[in-house]
Amino acid sequence: MTSLWDKTSLGNTGLRVSRIGLGSSYGIGAREVEAAYERGINYLYWGSIQRPDFGKAIRRLAARDREGLVIVIQTYTRVGFLMKPALESALRELDTDYTDILLLGWWNDLPPRRIVDAALRLKQDGRARCIMISGHERKKFGAFIGELAFDAIMVRYNAAHPGAQTEVFPHLRQRRVGVVAYTATRWGSLLNPRLTPAGEQTPSAADCYRFVLTNPNVDVCLAGPQDAEELAAAFAALDRGPMSADEIAWMKRVGVAVREHHRQPWLARLVADLKA
Repeated sequence: MTSLWDKTSLGNTGLRVSRIGLGSSYGIGAREVEAAYERGINYLYWGSIQRPDFGKAIRRLAARDREGLVIVIQTYTRVGFLMKPALESALRELDTDYTDILLLGWWNDLPPRRIVDAALRLKQDGRARCIMISGHERKKFGAFIGELAFDAIMVRYNAAHPGAQTEVFPHLRQRRVGVVAYTATRWGSLLNPRLTPAGEQTPSAADCYRFVLTNPNVDVCLAGPQDAEELAAAFAALDRGPMSADEIAWMKRVGVAVREHHRQPWLARLVADLKA
């Protein structure tokens, strides 16, 4: 059986990526990021909140082994001509000449051609090696996968939100772009014992990562550790490897309960939380 510590191809991009990626938004420090890299985690996401200590780690690692890193720089711009200066600013901050992945963030429909063309120009100029797109509307991902400009997608997928299995992943038969999954813990809800069905064990963060990575369509599971203790959960997931069929069934049962809880009207959820 292949170990989750082994790097894999990000779709057909040619990039070799760790199965878990680290995001900059949650507080993990430079020392922990560098320790993760020493363990084999090379996917580093300069995301929505760009914390200076995370950037310091990228600069240090890039100076040692730029080709070994996979750096992701995100842009939310809806103005095509602003994309280049935004990327150039991020590249200067990270002290690198290019990003491996330019992420067009939070699109719930195909971006206008001016946005796609601006990204393609940056790729042609060598400032980005690949283009990825993220969004929340799963039914739009078929169009994202069909758009040849996009080399990879970033999609929500976890035990409480498994819809990508039927609404997104089947489109990969059409074209195998890279797949990065985010919100593995459903923003912490899957870790909440008050939402766990009676008689079931509450998942850990490592369980949530393993659930995501057991799906063969997922190349990278994005993690957002705040500190060394939470980073250890990512290591534990990679150590323990893919889930068994029984573990997957357990995670799905917990996921259904979490999903049903959040489907209730907000007042009913508040009353349920107070009673728990």
